[in-house]
Amino acid sequence: MSAVTVREVTSADIDALVEFDATLFADDAWPATTWWAELAERPRREYLVLEQDGALLAYGGVDHGGESADIMTVAVVREAQGRGHGAAMLDALEEAAGRRGATGALLEVRADNAPALALYERAGWRQLHVRRRYYQPGDVDALILGKTLLTGPAERGTTEAFGNNAGGGEGE
Repeated sequence: MSAVTVREVTSADIDALVEFDATLFADDAWPATTWWAELAERPRREYLVLEQDGALLAYGGVDHGGESADIMTVAVVREAQGRGHGAAMLDALEEAAGRRGATGALLEVRADNAPALALYERAGWRQLHVRRRYYQPGDVDALILGKTLLTGPAERGTTEAFGNNAGGGEGE
């Protein structure tokens, strides 16, 4: 087996990404038209894939918005979950944001997505805000998480860049 590599998404990946999304997010999967629209937003939006031996293991996206980046999505194929690929993708997205000058990042996650929440907590993300009953159907809360990104060799992982009440409203 060869090494796991990270690269930018290309138009040649769209069919595989649509299929990947359909297996993970049946009701919320992105159609090809959405992927095309997202790729058209480059360089502001950047999508990466993690692959090994030509097989897609994970993908993720980041919206570069200056000092604050938004992690748009992180997904790992079911067969590859639990092997550190989500952490590798999250690291790659954080690094991409840092290279573009972001000092902080935000993301949104379903409150019932325990594996993702555990990943984000291990990676130093902290809850900043709750959007009550955001996801429908099911009235599932959306959690807004934040993290300070340091572009140098210093330690990473606080929410200082967002202040004590980032996002306002109900927090931790």
